[in-house]
Amino acid sequence: MVNAYLARYAVSSRGGAGAAGGAVTNALDESGYAQLQHGSATVGVNVLEAQGVLMVFSPIMAVPLSGREAFYRRLLELSFIATSDAAFAIDRSRNEVVVRCLRRLSALEYEEFEDIVTTVSQVADTWDDALLQEAGGG
Repeated sequence: MVNAYLARYAVSSRGGAGAAGGAVTNALDESGYAQLQHGSATVGVNVLEAQGVLMVFSPIMAVPLSGREAFYRRLLELSFIATSDAAFAIDRSRNEVVVRCLRRLSALEYEEFEDIVTTVSQVADTWDDALLQEAGGG
């Protein structure tokens, strides 16, 4: 199902004709991962089959070395409303701040898939530079 959505997303985004405005660089690989470019955001699409979940995420920045408590509070405050259906999270293995959205795979429709990708990429585009600046890295 997700591969079909990725293919449809690629078609809808060619030539800027679709609402997506991005390009698919890969279909799902054997681990259930694909990467999209949506505007300036790199968006990962990951099917977590064992959990029955689709995770869409976009890396924002490295976790800052100092001022973490205030930084984490800022991420939580932004995740309350400013990120729509997405939220900020920390990818522990890469020590990165990401924007991510989780959705159960059951009854996932294409329009929801496209909306999730768009939301994650827009939040990433909106907050990546601002958060770097706030953390003193930009």
